[in-house]
Amino acid sequence: MAAAIMRHLFGHRVAVDSVGVLAHGEVPDGFAVAVMAELGLDIAGHEAKPFDTVDFAAVDHVVTFTPCAHHRALQVASDVCVVEYWPLPDPVSDEDASRDDRLAACRALRETLLEHIGARFPAVDAQRLA
Repeated sequence: MAAAIMRHLFGHRVAVDSVGVLAHGEVPDGFAVAVMAELGLDIAGHEAKPFDTVDFAAVDHVVTFTPCAHHRALQVASDVCVVEYWPLPDPVSDEDASRDDRLAACRALRETLLEHIGARFPAVDAQRLA
């Protein structure tokens, strides 16, 4: 979700990539796909890839969302770029939640990402998507 938002807001002005620690090859949750589609962003084709596929020497910032990802990023990237941790909830981790609750959780995460991105990268007009 964050990578799609960044790509949309920055366009070709910056390179954006998305890697994960545990979810290599997984595709986005359908609820995440649905709430991003509400903004006209298609993440259905996204596929998670491992950290070792990125040349961190060519990266300025790494933003992580889970303790595990943050730990891994510090191991492989902290000597060559800024590593930030934005502790955000996993909106689809509660498999017992209702459909409406899971959609609401994904929407809340999407809005939180827009706020964080707008605050951290103020040159970007994050309100353009809201």
